[in-house]
Amino acid sequence: MATATYPPPPPYYKLYKDYIQNPSSAPEPPPPIQGSYVLYGANYTTDDVLPTLEEQGVRQLYPKGPNVDFKKELRSLNRELQLHLLELADVLVERPSQYARRVEDISLIFKNLHHLLNSMRPHQSNTDPHPRTSDTKTQTSCGGH
Repeated sequence: MATATYPPPPPYYKLYKDYIQNPSSAPEPPPPIQGSYVLYGANYTTDDVLPTLEEQGVRQLYPKGPNVDFKKELRSLNRELQLHLLELADVLVERPSQYARRVEDISLIFKNLHHLLNSMRPHQSNTDPHPRTSDTKTQTSCGGH
């Protein structure tokens, strides 16, 4: 009985046999999935919606609403994180049995920082690519140097 080292190619490869001579002969890719779908038994959605901290069961430390000053709030949370880390160091030296509350507070600050950064991403994606795109064009026209 003969065995193959590699499995045979999938049958749809025949759809691309004339691709070199006529690239338009290949079928179009399927359209992107809209809505929700199941993959490996888990439900996924194509909606880009960031769940709120309340939906995740986390207390929000910065103001709610669309007019959040990201820079100000990130700085504020960062300062608060630094203070809590110093307090944790003191607690570990003075009262080691009471460290758990400080660790929970630090975890809450990190979750808020993470959520605030993620909520900035849509705005960031609309503003950042333009300078990078022009740099890429310059690099490719100069041979990548």
